[in-house]
Amino acid sequence: MKNKSLLSRLFDAANMLFLTLLAAIMLYPLWREIALSLSSKEEAIRGGLFLWPREFTFSAYKTILHTDYIWNAYGNSIFITVVGVFLSLLFTSTTAYPLTKRTLPWKNAFMSFVLFTMIFSGGLIPTYLVMRELHLVNTIWVVIALNLISAFNVIIMISFMRSLPEELEESAMIDGANPYRIFFTIILPLCKPVLATLALWMAVGLWNNFFQSFIYMSDKELTTLPVLLRQIIMGQNEAQQLGQLTETSSESVIAATIFVSLVPILAVYPFLQRYFIKGALLGSVKA
Repeated sequence: MKNKSLLSRLFDAANMLFLTLLAAIMLYPLWREIALSLSSKEEAIRGGLFLWPREFTFSAYKTILHTDYIWNAYGNSIFITVVGVFLSLLFTSTTAYPLTKRTLPWKNAFMSFVLFTMIFSGGLIPTYLVMRELHLVNTIWVVIALNLISAFNVIIMISFMRSLPEELEESAMIDGANPYRIFFTIILPLCKPVLATLALWMAVGLWNNFFQSFIYMSDKELTTLPVLLRQIIMGQNEAQQLGQLTETSSESVIAATIFVSLVPILAVYPFLQRYFIKGALLGSVKA
């Protein structure tokens, strides 16, 4: 193998330096919040550039973890994410599977209907009126219902299912398997890569869902983590006064709450990161 030229080595070094600086710029905001949350009350109030925690302390985490509001918001967000991902994957896969069949009547019409929803929507007010008539407003199920199915995810699933050999289904039908058994015992197990990819996308979207939770759920008991963060930062929650009653500052409380809300996604992401590339490739395949 020939040695790289001087120009090529310089380019590689410059490229590595640029990407390292870019990564540092992207990671610093999160690192600053972690350092701020682990700093003492006086140092947090002083502000400035936080490269390391100043006067290391866990008082901010003790403050928020001993209050009920954070656990209530955690429970609501976990329920919405887990149940929402499961139901969304179920509806997405059951919608995509029939659309992969060449013998499906009115197949083009159904595909046009799916694509139509990617361009046009009912709008906020009509959607709110529909949710109200369904008695879903101010319930935890409203966010799940609004994110139950996505046309983009359906197209991704169709692209993957079309790559599966048709002979698998034909041999199963010869052995006496019905369509439901074929779908749940043969097709879905083979779709694990795309299911994992979509599950991660859905989980991140539901976990960080702020607008719909804020608009459709006004009950305090239904507060989710993104809404709670907004309330703390805007000073609309009693958590803002916790710093004045304890050995920490409101800035540290906000930083600790932000980091605690990110922990589940940060913990899950490394295990599913390898599916991102495959998911991106699937998205580039024409349905």
